[in-house]
Amino acid sequence: MNEKIYVIGGHAVKVVLDEPWAFAELTLQQKELVRRLKAGEDIGIESVPADRPEQLQVNDALMGKEFMTREKWSTLSADERFAFRHTLDMQQYAPFEADEPGKPIFTLTVHDGVPGEIEASRKDWKEVTAVDEQPPFYYGYVLGDKTIYEYFPTKEISAGVFILNADYSQGHYYAYPGMPLRVTSLQVNTSLMIQYTFATAPLDTLLLHASVTRYQGKANLFFGVSGTGKSTHSRLWHEYVPESDLMNDDNPIIRFAPGGECTVYGSPWSGKTLCYRNVQAPVNALVRLEQSPVNEISRLKPLQAYASVIAAVSTIRWKHEIMDLLVPTVERVAMNIPCYQLHCRPDREAVEVCKNAII
Repeated sequence: MNEKIYVIGGHAVKVVLDEPWAFAELTLQQKELVRRLKAGEDIGIESVPADRPEQLQVNDALMGKEFMTREKWSTLSADERFAFRHTLDMQQYAPFEADEPGKPIFTLTVHDGVPGEIEASRKDWKEVTAVDEQPPFYYGYVLGDKTIYEYFPTKEISAGVFILNADYSQGHYYAYPGMPLRVTSLQVNTSLMIQYTFATAPLDTLLLHASVTRYQGKANLFFGVSGTGKSTHSRLWHEYVPESDLMNDDNPIIRFAPGGECTVYGSPWSGKTLCYRNVQAPVNALVRLEQSPVNEISRLKPLQAYASVIAAVSTIRWKHEIMDLLVPTVERVAMNIPCYQLHCRPDREAVEVCKNAII
């Protein structure tokens, strides 16, 4: 049985792979990249705005990504194909692997196939949510004190079932046989994010849908509704503000330390950008972006800041008990961290207006 412990946002979590699942071996190039990312180095990963899709290939090359091709697949034996389909690429988590084992706050176990007793219990699942605007589709259920999610890459095909116990300390992902590896990898990753948000909710910890740029040793988080230009604004900072760097481009972690300082951490969840740096920095400011023909910025009052930040929190919102646990942390952010509204164009002046206000 394979297992690894990762420290994400200061919290230790365990991933266990039941047979026949295995962790993919990293190449020598990838091991060196992971070493540098674990040390917090900037290896040149840039954000991937909607107007820069070519950056995807650049980032893939920087991370040493090797993809299965039709030609290579045709040369594999049946046993080799089976092994490939059951080898999870956890490279994005590798920079967060623990140097010394610690007590994890939760464990996620990945299984092959859905046991008969789980299938038999379907008649008792109570549906509480469905997210099916675009694939993959997610359906949420409760069964007694358990929370269940089922993932569908298409409306007709289930990829697997994710089950959480009452206190979220134990999660189990059951992958249906025959799923493409990329689908299973995506759902394992999603399951880890969900379990992390639930397990850390009472621990003064938030996942925020934001892009984070560090400057002068402090973190600035740019957030807003999808499509407002978070990645674009971060890229413009890196282009026009010397010594600024990207910490995370999609889901950084905000945490209040026991002493009270608000810190942002890089995470294994960075959207398309592949920015998996094991870094942390005190939070300088949060900036909510909104597209506009004019570049202007204003400081939000605490109540406005609270409304803006809570809308950007990454979690499953129908779990009211989780939202209740997250609210005090959002309140602390709104009361203690400067929060701004930036109406902006995607240009250099927007960066100058923002920087002059928040630095």
